[in-house]
Amino acid sequence: MKKFIFIVLLIIFPLKVLALSACSNIVMDLNSGRILHENNSNDQRLIASITKIMTCIVTIETADLNEEIEVGEEVLKAYGSAIYIEVGEKLTLKDLLYGLMLRSGNDAAVVIAKNVAGNMENFALLMNEMANKIGMKNSYFYNAHGLEEDNDTGNLSTAYDMALLTKYAMKNKTFREIFGTKKYTVKTNYKTYSWTNKNKLLHNYEYITGGKTGYTEKARRTLVTTASSNNIDLVTVTLNDPNDFLDHKKLYEEIFRNYEAVKVLDKNKFEIKEDTIYKDDELYILEDVYIPVTKDEKQNIEIKYKLYDNKSYSDNDKVGVAEIYIKDSLIDEVNIYVLKESKKENLSWWDKLLRWLKW
Repeated sequence: MKKFIFIVLLIIFPLKVLALSACSNIVMDLNSGRILHENNSNDQRLIASITKIMTCIVTIETADLNEEIEVGEEVLKAYGSAIYIEVGEKLTLKDLLYGLMLRSGNDAAVVIAKNVAGNMENFALLMNEMANKIGMKNSYFYNAHGLEEDNDTGNLSTAYDMALLTKYAMKNKTFREIFGTKKYTVKTNYKTYSWTNKNKLLHNYEYITGGKTGYTEKARRTLVTTASSNNIDLVTVTLNDPNDFLDHKKLYEEIFRNYEAVKVLDKNKFEIKEDTIYKDDELYILEDVYIPVTKDEKQNIEIKYKLYDNKSYSDNDKVGVAEIYIKDSLIDEVNIYVLKESKKENLSWWDKLLRWLKW
C-alpha cells in the first residue's frame, strides 16, 4: 500500500518528491528565468570554484581576450587546483579562461585578476559590481578563484543567484563557447597544454551544454550545469551536494519529461491587432519566445501587450513589452521594437528578406 501511494505521488508531484542530496538546489529556465524546481535556493553558502563563472564573464566584458600576457610572480601565491603555468610563460587571456573553466585553475584566476584589474582586491570589486548589476542580492565575492581566505571568509552566494548569473553569462557567445568546451589545446613559449573539462556530464549526458564544478572542504561539492532539449534551455545549480552529477541528471530528466516548450511569440508573425499607437508602423521582437509548461499550464497562457505612447520615436526604438503570464503569474517580459512606415517603404525586397532572416 505504501509503495502504491509513493508511485501515485511520484506521478502527481514528480519534482517535489525527488530524492536529492543537495543542501540547496534550483532549476531555472535560461530564457524566461522561470523557476521550475527549487529547494533552499536563497540560502547563502560558500560556493567554491563555481565562483569562476563570475571571473570568466567579468574578464570577457572587461578585457581584450586576445592580449598576450606574461605570467608574473603573482602565480606563486596560487594553490589548489591548477593548470601549472609558470613565471615568464606567455599566453592570451582567452587561453587562461579555458584553463580557468575547464581545469578550474586557481593559478589562472590569480594571473587573470592581476592582468585585468591590477590585483585581486580590484578584481573582486569588479565581480561585486557585476553581481549588483545582475541582481544577485545575496552574493559577495572576495576573490577570483573561490578558495576561502586565511580568516575563513570565502565567496558567498545562493543557488538562485548563481542561476541568475549563469542565465546572464549564457547570453554571451564567447562565454557559451568556453563553458561548453570539452577539450582545449594551447601551445605557449614553454609547453603545450591539453585540458579536458572536469564536468563529467558534458562528456556522458547528451543534453548538457556547459558547466562548472567546485569543491573546498568547507563548501563541499558545488556544481552549475546547463542543458537543452526540444527548445527547453535550463540551468541547474546545486550547493553542498555529495551526489551532484547524479542529482543534475535526475533534475533534467524530470523537467524534460514533465514540461514541453510552447512557442508563445513568433518573430516572423508578430503583430498586435488591437494596437492603435503604432498601427502605421511595424512592430517586431528579436527572436522566437518559448516557455516551458506542463500540460495543464498550456491552457492558461496569456499575453498582455504594454505599448508606450511615445510622441517621437526612431527606427528600432523599444516601444513596449509583451508580458507572458501563466494564470496570474508573470513568467517573462519581451521587448517590443518599432520600424517606422517611412523606413519600410524604402526597403527593397532583398533588404526585407535579409531582415527577416536576421542577417
